[in-house]
Amino acid sequence: MCTLEKQGNLFILTLTGDDEHRLSLSLIDSIRSALNRVTAEATAGSALITTAQGKFFSNGADLVWILTDPSHLPLIESKIRSLTSDLFNLPMPTIAAVTGHASAGGGVLAMSHDYILMRKDRGFLYINEINIGVRIPAWCAALVRSKVKSPAAWRDVLLRGTKLTADVAIELGIVDSAHVGAAETVKAAVKLGEELAARKWDGKVYARSRRVVFSDVLDALTNGTVSRL
Repeated sequence: MCTLEKQGNLFILTLTGDDEHRLSLSLIDSIRSALNRVTAEATAGSALITTAQGKFFSNGADLVWILTDPSHLPLIESKIRSLTSDLFNLPMPTIAAVTGHASAGGGVLAMSHDYILMRKDRGFLYINEINIGVRIPAWCAALVRSKVKSPAAWRDVLLRGTKLTADVAIELGIVDSAHVGAAETVKAAVKLGEELAARKWDGKVYARSRRVVFSDVLDALTNGTVSRL
């Protein structure tokens, strides 16, 4: 599932184990519970790092479970949308340390953070709903659009399901920096988190400012409808 530890002013949320970290209902609930704790314990100068053990950061939602019942897709999408909203409302800077593959919902999870640091020697980041026959919800499109530099990049990420290496994702403006190995990626995330935490920003002001900067994403998260196959 996931663990949450505190190192000074940094909260480190880790998806644990060597599985694919599929975003099941139970895993999403576990992450959201950890974020509730982060919010309750936040102080001026806090920051969050999200990372994962093993080969995958997250390989998206559990497709086998989704395809067993038509009602499962809107349910899981609603849960992922709520998780995304939680991250956008968190009263502190957030950093995703992507140490392995981040696909579909896993890519969304990474992009829901303020900063993305990615391992460059292994792993891809991509939104591949188009390849698996799932319609892309408006809020997901708004999220990706807020992270990329150009309409062409937005098109390719969403309508081609392009798999992005860390270096390519940097060129598109999605990823902030790339590092060799999982340990170095997390180490760089901790360094960035400490630099941000040292600013001692007021968390409520930071969250309010994030909501203004990404108002189109928040509007889509609030008003969007769920997808069907």
